Amino acid sequence: MTLILYSVALVALGISFQRSRANTKMALKKAWKSFENILPQILAILLVIGMMLSILTTEQITMLLGGESGWRGVMIASVVGSITLIPGFVAFPLAAALVTAGAGYMQIAAFISTLMMVGVITLPVEIKYFGKKTAILRNGLAFVFSLCVALMMGVIL
Repeated sequence: MTLILYSVALVALGISFQRSRANTKMALKKAWKSFENILPQILAILLVIGMMLSILTTEQITMLLGGESGWRGVMIASVVGSITLIPGFVAFPLAAALVTAGAGYMQIAAFISTLMMVGVITLPVEIKYFGKKTAILRNGLAFVFSLCVALMMGVIL
């Protein structure tokens, strides 16, 4: 499947290059700049993930975030997700690695949903633009909703 996707992308690039060399070159330069801007974040996150997975044993991950950790694990995952600032394209592979290492689905659902919806680190910016009451209400409701998502995942899976 991967080979097919790469082949389609190369064919599309070839067609684009035939239609307009200048626009294709400009688009490739913009894509490269975007990649350069995002690369330091990806490398830092991969470094943190690698260190975390090398420091924590499978047993420790299972103890902290495994299915048997219950709501304690959900709360740990929720708090970590709330204060962590990781882009989604890195968070999902991280979640897969944690599940493989023994984390529970309910706990990972809490981690991912708080990671995407709750922003402790970005709260000052939200307060600046939306006001204190709205920002805290939004983050609080997002946290509660994340716990509901975790509960639903625990029931479904």
